[in-house]
Amino acid sequence: MTTYPASFCPDCGTELVERHLDGRERRYCEFCERVVWHNPAPCAGVGVVGEDGVLLAQRDVPPGRGEWSIPGGHLEADEPAPVAAARELEEETGLHVDPDELVLVDCFHTSNGDGKYVVSIGYAVAADRCAGTATVRDEVQAVGWFTPETFAAHDGVLHGDHRGRFRAAWDWFGSRA
Repeated sequence: MTTYPASFCPDCGTELVERHLDGRERRYCEFCERVVWHNPAPCAGVGVVGEDGVLLAQRDVPPGRGEWSIPGGHLEADEPAPVAAARELEEETGLHVDPDELVLVDCFHTSNGDGKYVVSIGYAVAADRCAGTATVRDEVQAVGWFTPETFAAHDGVLHGDHRGRFRAAWDWFGSRA
Protein backbone atom coordinates (compact mmCIF):
# COMPACT_ATOMS: atom_id res chain seq x y z
CA MET A 1 0.00 0.00 0.00
CA THR A 2 1.20 3.51 -0.82
CA THR A 3 -0.19 6.99 -0.18
CA TYR A 4 1.00 8.31 -3.55
CA PRO A 5 0.75 6.29 -6.78
CA ALA A 6 3.77 3.97 -6.84
CA SER A 7 6.02 3.39 -9.85
CA PHE A 8 8.04 0.62 -8.24
CA CYS A 9 7.17 -2.23 -5.88
CA PRO A 10 7.88 -1.19 -2.28
CA ASP A 11 8.94 -4.78 -1.48
CA CYS A 12 11.23 -5.80 -4.35
CA GLY A 13 11.82 -2.60 -6.37
CA THR A 14 10.45 -4.00 -9.64
CA GLU A 15 8.86 -1.45 -11.95
CA LEU A 16 5.08 -1.76 -11.71
CA VAL A 17 2.76 -2.40 -14.64
CA GLU A 18 -0.89 -1.51 -15.07
CA ARG A 19 -3.28 -4.43 -14.83
CA HIS A 20 -7.07 -4.39 -15.11
CA LEU A 21 -8.41 -6.03 -11.93
CA ASP A 22 -11.82 -5.79 -10.27
CA GLY A 23 -13.02 -3.33 -12.91
CA ARG A 24 -10.16 -0.86 -12.41
CA GLU A 25 -6.64 -0.22 -13.59
CA ARG A 26 -4.27 -1.08 -10.74
CA ARG A 27 -0.53 -0.99 -10.29
CA TYR A 28 0.82 -4.52 -10.21
CA CYS A 29 4.19 -6.13 -9.43
CA GLU A 30 4.73 -9.02 -11.81
CA PHE A 31 7.68 -10.31 -9.74
CA CYS A 32 5.76 -10.45 -6.43
CA GLU A 33 2.49 -11.23 -8.25
CA ARG A 34 0.51 -8.69 -6.26
CA VAL A 35 -1.30 -5.39 -6.49
CA VAL A 36 0.42 -2.40 -4.92
CA TRP A 37 -2.61 -0.67 -3.47
CA HIS A 38 -2.95 3.11 -3.62
CA ASN A 39 -4.95 3.97 -0.51
CA PRO A 40 -5.97 7.27 1.05
CA ALA A 41 -4.30 8.48 4.23
CA PRO A 42 -6.62 8.82 7.24
CA CYS A 43 -6.80 12.29 8.80
CA ALA A 44 -8.85 13.92 11.55
CA GLY A 45 -9.56 17.43 12.72
CA VAL A 46 -11.61 19.25 15.32
CA GLY A 47 -13.56 22.49 15.04
CA VAL A 48 -13.57 24.30 18.36
CA VAL A 49 -16.64 26.52 18.63
CA GLY A 50 -16.90 29.44 21.03
CA GLU A 51 -18.79 32.69 21.42
CA ASP A 52 -16.62 34.36 18.76
CA GLY A 53 -16.95 31.57 16.20
CA VAL A 54 -14.95 28.55 15.11
CA LEU A 55 -11.21 28.37 15.69
CA LEU A 56 -9.34 28.29 12.38
CA ALA A 57 -5.62 27.88 11.80
CA GLN A 58 -3.71 29.48 8.95
CA ARG A 59 -1.57 26.71 7.45
CA ASP A 60 2.21 27.06 7.37
CA VAL A 61 2.79 23.80 5.45
CA PRO A 62 1.76 22.55 2.03
CA PRO A 63 -0.67 21.83 0.67
CA GLY A 64 -2.43 25.14 0.99
CA ARG A 65 0.22 27.13 2.85
CA GLY A 66 -1.41 30.42 3.88
CA GLU A 67 -4.95 29.06 3.64
CA TRP A 68 -7.18 28.62 6.68
CA SER A 69 -8.48 25.28 7.95
CA ILE A 70 -9.89 23.44 10.91
CA PRO A 71 -6.89 22.20 12.95
CA GLY A 72 -6.09 18.59 12.09
CA GLY A 73 -3.76 16.16 10.41
CA HIS A 74 -2.77 12.54 9.84
CA LEU A 75 -3.59 9.70 12.21
CA GLU A 76 -0.69 7.75 13.67
CA ALA A 77 -0.79 3.99 13.03
CA ASP A 78 -1.96 3.13 16.57
CA GLU A 79 -4.28 6.09 17.06
CA PRO A 80 -8.09 6.25 16.96
CA ALA A 81 -9.47 9.22 14.99
CA PRO A 82 -10.76 11.23 18.01
CA VAL A 83 -7.38 10.87 19.72
CA ALA A 84 -5.61 12.06 16.56
CA ALA A 85 -7.96 15.04 16.24
CA ALA A 86 -7.32 16.04 19.87
CA ARG A 87 -3.54 15.59 19.45
CA GLU A 88 -3.47 17.66 16.25
CA LEU A 89 -5.52 20.41 17.92
CA GLU A 90 -3.01 20.62 20.76
CA GLU A 91 0.03 20.46 18.45
CA GLU A 92 -1.28 23.25 16.23
CA THR A 93 -3.07 25.55 18.69
CA GLY A 94 -2.07 24.60 22.25
CA LEU A 95 -5.67 23.75 23.19
CA HIS A 96 -6.19 20.46 25.02
CA VAL A 97 -9.42 18.49 24.80
CA ASP A 98 -10.43 15.05 26.01
CA PRO A 99 -11.17 12.98 22.87
CA ASP A 100 -14.36 11.73 24.58
CA GLU A 101 -15.74 15.31 24.37
CA LEU A 102 -15.60 15.36 20.55
CA VAL A 103 -18.77 15.09 18.45
CA LEU A 104 -18.54 13.61 14.94
CA VAL A 105 -19.71 16.19 12.37
CA ASP A 106 -18.47 15.00 8.97
CA CYS A 107 -16.19 12.82 6.91
CA PHE A 108 -14.87 13.57 3.43
CA HIS A 109 -12.59 12.08 0.78
CA THR A 110 -10.40 14.51 -1.14
CA SER A 111 -7.22 15.04 -3.13
CA ASN A 112 -5.12 18.09 -3.81
CA GLY A 113 -4.46 16.86 -7.33
CA ASP A 114 -0.99 15.50 -6.61
CA GLY A 115 -2.05 11.85 -6.50
CA LYS A 116 -2.43 11.72 -2.73
CA TYR A 117 -5.90 11.18 -1.33
CA VAL A 118 -7.08 11.56 2.25
CA VAL A 119 -10.16 10.51 4.15
CA SER A 120 -10.69 13.19 6.76
CA ILE A 121 -12.90 12.68 9.81
CA GLY A 122 -14.22 15.86 11.39
CA TYR A 123 -15.21 16.54 14.95
CA ALA A 124 -16.50 19.56 16.84
CA VAL A 125 -16.37 20.59 20.46
CA ALA A 126 -17.54 23.57 22.50
CA ALA A 127 -14.64 25.85 23.44
CA ASP A 128 -15.51 25.63 27.15
CA ARG A 129 -14.63 21.90 27.00
CA CYS A 130 -11.01 22.79 26.05
CA ALA A 131 -8.14 23.73 28.34
CA GLY A 132 -5.56 26.35 27.45
CA THR A 133 -5.45 29.37 25.20
CA ALA A 134 -5.40 29.16 21.42
CA THR A 135 -2.00 30.21 20.12
CA VAL A 136 0.25 29.65 17.11
CA ARG A 137 2.13 26.37 17.36
CA ASP A 138 3.54 23.75 14.93
CA GLU A 139 2.68 24.09 11.22
CA VAL A 140 0.52 27.20 11.78
CA GLN A 141 1.06 30.89 10.87
CA ALA A 142 -1.93 32.31 12.75
CA VAL A 143 -5.09 31.33 14.58
CA GLY A 144 -8.40 33.14 14.68
CA TRP A 145 -12.04 32.79 15.67
CA PHE A 146 -14.54 33.23 12.83
CA THR A 147 -18.21 32.79 12.13
CA PRO A 148 -19.13 32.03 8.53
CA GLU A 149 -20.12 35.70 8.17
CA THR A 150 -16.92 37.17 9.67
CA PHE A 151 -14.77 34.83 7.59
CA ALA A 152 -16.61 35.88 4.42
CA ALA A 153 -15.63 39.49 5.24
CA HIS A 154 -12.02 38.39 5.90
CA ASP A 155 -9.45 38.26 3.09
CA GLY A 156 -8.52 34.65 3.89
CA VAL A 157 -9.11 31.50 1.86
CA LEU A 158 -10.47 28.29 3.35
CA HIS A 159 -8.45 25.22 2.42
CA GLY A 160 -10.17 22.70 0.15
CA ASP A 161 -13.04 20.83 1.75
CA HIS A 162 -12.69 22.68 5.05
CA ARG A 163 -15.55 24.98 3.99
CA GLY A 164 -17.99 22.20 4.80
CA ARG A 165 -16.29 21.25 8.07
CA PHE A 166 -16.20 24.89 9.19
CA ARG A 167 -19.92 25.21 8.47
CA ALA A 168 -20.74 21.84 10.09
CA ALA A 169 -18.90 22.79 13.30
CA TRP A 170 -20.63 26.18 13.41
CA ASP A 171 -24.04 24.66 12.71
CA TRP A 172 -23.56 22.01 15.38
CA PHE A 173 -22.41 24.28 18.22
CA GLY A 174 -22.89 27.87 17.03
CA SER A 175 -26.42 28.20 18.27
CA ARG A 176 -25.33 26.89 21.69
CA ALA A 177 -22.23 29.08 22.11
